[in-house]
Amino acid sequence: MTDMDQALTNPERAFATPEAVCDAPSLGREEKIRILRRWEADARELEVAEEENMGGGPPDLLSGILAALDRLGAGDDAGGRGPPTKHGGA
Repeated sequence: MTDMDQALTNPERAFATPEAVCDAPSLGREEKIRILRRWEADARELEVAEEENMGGGPPDLLSGILAALDRLGAGDDAGGRGPPTKHGGA
C-alpha cells in the first residue's frame, strides 16, 4: 500500500492535523483535496454518531478540515454532492 493509499484509507492516522495535509510538500493540491474530502466524510459520520448518542470524534475536527479545504481553495467545491445533509451531501 502506498503512502497515498494509506492517507486515503485513514487520513487521521497518516496526518496529525488537517493543516498537516496542506503543508505536506510531497502531495499535489488535488491529492491534498482528496485526502481532506475523505477525512471530511469520516468526520461527518462521527458527528452523526454523536448526534445519535453513539460516541463521536473531536468536536472541532470538521471545522479544521473545512478550514484546510478553504486554504486549498476547495472549500466551496461540493463535488456535485447536491443539497447538504448530516453526511455532507445528498
